Amino acid sequence: MEEQQQNTAEIVKVRREKLAKLVEEGRNPFEIVRYDKDAYAQDVKDKYAEYEDKTVSLAGRMISKRVMGKASFAHLLDCTGSIQLYVSRDDLGDEAYAAFKKTDIGDIIGVKGKVFTTKMGEISVHCNSVELLSKSLLPLPEKFHGLKDADLRYRQRYVDLIANPEVKQVFVTRSRIVTAIRSYLDSQGFVEVETPILNTIAGGASARPFITHHNTLDIDMYMRIAPELYLKRLIVGGFEKVYELGRMFRNEGMDTKHNPEFTMIEMYQAYTDYHGMMDLVEHIFEYVAKTVKGTTKITYQGQDVDLTPPWRRLSMIDAVKEYLGIDFGSDDIPALKAAAKAKGVEFDDDASWGKLLYECFDQKIEERLVQPTFVYDYPVEVSPLAKRKASDKRLTERFEFFITAREMGNAFSELNDPLDQKERFLAQVKQREKGDEEAQMMDEDYINALMYGLPPTGGLGIGVDRLVMLLTDQASIRDVLLFPTMKPIGK
Repeated sequence: MEEQQQNTAEIVKVRREKLAKLVEEGRNPFEIVRYDKDAYAQDVKDKYAEYEDKTVSLAGRMISKRVMGKASFAHLLDCTGSIQLYVSRDDLGDEAYAAFKKTDIGDIIGVKGKVFTTKMGEISVHCNSVELLSKSLLPLPEKFHGLKDADLRYRQRYVDLIANPEVKQVFVTRSRIVTAIRSYLDSQGFVEVETPILNTIAGGASARPFITHHNTLDIDMYMRIAPELYLKRLIVGGFEKVYELGRMFRNEGMDTKHNPEFTMIEMYQAYTDYHGMMDLVEHIFEYVAKTVKGTTKITYQGQDVDLTPPWRRLSMIDAVKEYLGIDFGSDDIPALKAAAKAKGVEFDDDASWGKLLYECFDQKIEERLVQPTFVYDYPVEVSPLAKRKASDKRLTERFEFFITAREMGNAFSELNDPLDQKERFLAQVKQREKGDEEAQMMDEDYINALMYGLPPTGGLGIGVDRLVMLLTDQASIRDVLLFPTMKPIGK
C-alpha cells in the first residue's frame, strides 16, 4: 500500500509538471470552455456504413495509448462506449504529435478524423486533429485490475464509472425504470405531485426519523419518512389519483437492502381498495419489466423469477399455517405462543394475537417467498393507517408483496374513519412513550382532514431501489445508488 501511494505521488508530480509547462506555453487546457462534437463512439461503430470514410468530431477520456514511433494507437471513451484512434506524425505534424505523446491516460481529449477499419478489423478514427481539453492529474486504476475494492468504488463512483463501464449501464437502466413507472401511471390518469421533505411531524410510516433544526422558526423538524399523510390530504381535497416519486429518509440500520436515504413511490387512488392496489402492482411491474427487459421472465442472482400476472395471493393467516403449521384461526394465545416458540419465533411475553401472528410471518416466512407473492390481511397492531376488515376486526385490509425473499412494497385500503384513526394514533403515542422510536406521532391536522371526509381509497408504496436491484440483477442496494451513504474515512 505504501509503495502504491509513493507511485501515485510520483505520477501526480509528473503530471502537474506537465500542466505547469502547458500553462507556461499558453496552452492551459482548463481555459478551454467548449468543444464541438458531432458523433458518439458507439454510434460510429453501430452505424459504420453511414460513417465510413466520413470525418467525425469526438470527445472523451483517453483510456489507453500505445506509441510506436511515428504512429500511435489510443482508445477514447465517451458516454456511449469506446473507439480506437489512429494518430500519426504525418497527419498531425511534428509539434502536435509531440504534444499528443505527452498526453496521459485519463486526459480528456477532442479528436477529428475519418472513420475507417484497420487491417485487424477494428473500427477506428484516423485522426487529423487531437486537442487536450482537460488534464487528469490522478492516474486511473491499473488497466488489468480495474477498481474492484467495493468500499472505494462507492466512495469514488466517478472512478468506478470510468474503470467499470458495466456500472454505468445499471444507472442508465435505473433511469429507464423510473421513466417507465411515471409513463405507466401518467397513462392511467395519475397526477404527479410534490409534498414537503421537511416535516414538523414524522408520519406516514413506522420509522425512526432524522431530526434537523430550522433557524428562522427556531423549531426542530424531521426529514420525511413517507409522503403518505400529505398525499391522502390531497385525496380529501378532490384529487382522485396522485403519486409522488422521491427521496425518503429513515435513521435506521444499513445493510444490503437498506440505505438511510432511498427512493420510493407512493400512489393513492380514490374509490378503490387494496385488491385494486394488487392489480395496480401487477400492471406496473409487468409494464416496467417489458419496457426495460423486454420480458417478464428474469433471472435474479441465479434464481428464475416470473413477473407475469397474476401473482400468488395469500393471507397472512394462511401463510403461517402453510409454512409453519400454526393455525391462527384459534384464539388460544397460550397455545399459539407455545407453538411459535417451538418454531424458534421470538416475541415479547405480553405479545397479542396480532403481534404474535406478525412475528411468525416476519421471522420465518418472508425469506421463503421467492416468486412474486401478495401477503394480505395484516394485524391491526402493525397497521395503524389501514382500514379494519369488516369480517374480522383484528385484521386490516393491508398487504405487502415479496419477490426474491424481500419486501418490495406495502399497500392498504386506507383508514378513513377519523375517530378510529385518532385512537390508533393514541396507541402509537403510548408505544412511543414506552421508548419505541419508530412508533408514529399524533397528527392532529391529518385527523382534521379526515373529518372533512376521505373517500374509500387504496394506497400503495413501492421501493424503487429494490425494483432497480431486481431488474438489474444487483445484490446490494449500494450498487443501484450512485452515491450511497458512507461512513467518513477515519471515523
